[in-house]
Amino acid sequence: MKVLVGDIGGTHARLAIMEIDGEDWEILEEREYDSGEFDGLAPIVRRFRTEVNGEVDSASFGLACPIEDGVCRLTNLDWEIDAKTFGDEIEIPDTRIVNDFDCVGHALRYLGEDDLVELQPGEPREHGPIAVIGAGTGLGQGFLVWHDGHYRVHASEGGHVDLAPRSSLGWELEEHLGEKYGHVSYERVVSGPGLVDVYDFLGGSGYAEERVATRSEMAERDAAEVISEHGLAGDDPLCVRALDIFVELFGAQAGNLALTVRADGGVYVAGGIAPQIIDRLRDGPFLAAFRGKGRMSGLVANIPVWVIVNPRVGLIGAAAAALPE
Repeated sequence: MKVLVGDIGGTHARLAIMEIDGEDWEILEEREYDSGEFDGLAPIVRRFRTEVNGEVDSASFGLACPIEDGVCRLTNLDWEIDAKTFGDEIEIPDTRIVNDFDCVGHALRYLGEDDLVELQPGEPREHGPIAVIGAGTGLGQGFLVWHDGHYRVHASEGGHVDLAPRSSLGWELEEHLGEKYGHVSYERVVSGPGLVDVYDFLGGSGYAEERVATRSEMAERDAAEVISEHGLAGDDPLCVRALDIFVELFGAQAGNLALTVRADGGVYVAGGIAPQIIDRLRDGPFLAAFRGKGRMSGLVANIPVWVIVNPRVGLIGAAAAALPE
């Protein structure tokens, strides 16, 4: 079965033609585009089809948005995609749209040891609930529940729940973000744009002095990437502090999700940021915040946690979502 698949986020749109057969898959063609350069998904798909050869049986797209009545309004892009008409727009009648973290859940059964890095050891309970969470342009979440002989995947918009500060500095950050956005969710911190907001808050509040060279780099390249790099290198105190806050709240919300669905089948950390900061997730405040759940600390301390390092997980999941159950 050949499927045109897409992993569509607020920053990047990755498209591929994938052949999938049972547990085996192969990418035949692949391209990446800047989402912000297009006014919708259909123009990207049409351009992709002019650049590659090959007929497909169907199409499936993972999108960073809640899907209601077959309609997706992307959270971080001014796009609207209607499943009822989108297949006609791209001339592939058998087309579906799926939440991006639905796709991550569907991809799990196709991942091997080389696709994962362990953060916290543990013995997953057979057929236990599984949680998935990941930061990129936004904060995606989902979970899987065993039912009728297989895992069923459920999307979540838990990244938009109210932020819970963990310190006096956290309360100051929450107040600052509230003045800027109104409602302050975990996504307002645990995301690429969120990391930049944390950095700006710390610099503006005098918690650390901003370096002119770092700000100049941020003007030339992706700002969150610059902050992450200096935070990991430890050569810019402002970046180090911003990354620590990001990582702590990432771990806290991952632990919240693990408790919410009692994910004793494991927690999988996906998204574009986690693979770049694995050492900080392993050795920094991520696991302390993940486990810091009071009377439930012992429960979450026994849940295995992995980072998904396969960059094609969204494409694999989009293809898997197109298969009949």
